Parts: sequence; structure tokens; C-alpha cells
Amino acid sequence: MASLNVGNLGEYLREQRRNAQLSLRQLADATGVSNPYLSQIERGLRKPSAEVLQQVAKALRISAETLYVRAGILDAERDRDEIETRAVILADPSLDERQKQVLLQIYESFRKENGNHDGGPHDGDGAEPSSK
Repeated sequence: MASLNVGNLGEYLREQRRNAQLSLRQLADATGVSNPYLSQIERGLRKPSAEVLQQVAKALRISAETLYVRAGILDAERDRDEIETRAVILADPSLDERQKQVLLQIYESFRKENGNHDGGPHDGDGAEPSSK
């Protein structure tokens, strides 16, 4: 199987997993993603979806947006403001996980409504927003 251009992501994930002192099996259990699939991601053989990256980021307690950039899902320069905004929301200790996700969904819907959405990891069906 040819290596995809996600080696940097795999190396970064391996480093973060080791820093968190988790085995690949423990990370698989924490994310609900199979051990072999995580291994392939770490070796640069698979490009994970945004959803898988989000599960991994949550388990490793790191920014999902950082993983999106490393995986090529988000453009680091063009999306810097969005990444920073999302990171601030995710880092807010006064919000629980459900509140953070709802706030991110609202933020994304406003960006899409204003034409600032470029088909990133939370892309909807592409329909125009309805006016009320």
C-alpha cells in the first residue's frame, strides 16, 4: 500500500499518544476506532476523516483543529481565525462538552450563512440557508 501524504500527521499522533502515555490499544478503546486503523494512520497509510480526528483529539486532549490542519482538512493560513475561535471555545472550562459542540455548530452555521464556509470538516448539504 502506497504511503499517503499524511506521514506528518501520523508522526504527530504517535508523539501525542506517547506523551499521553497511552498504548495504541488504549487509544483505540478510548476513541472507538480500531487498533489496526489507528496504526495505519500513525504509519501514514490512511487519511482519517474529520470525525475520526475529532475522536482522537478528544481522547488525547489536544485540539482537533490542529489535527485538521496536519491532515490537510483545514488550511492553516486561511483558516487561522476559525481555528483560534474553535480552540478558545473548546478550551473554555466553564462549558461542558455538549455546550461546546452546540456552540461550535452555531458558529459554523453563521460562517456558512455569511459565505465564509469552504467545505471544511463540518460541511453540511450545501443548501442555501433559509430566511425567516
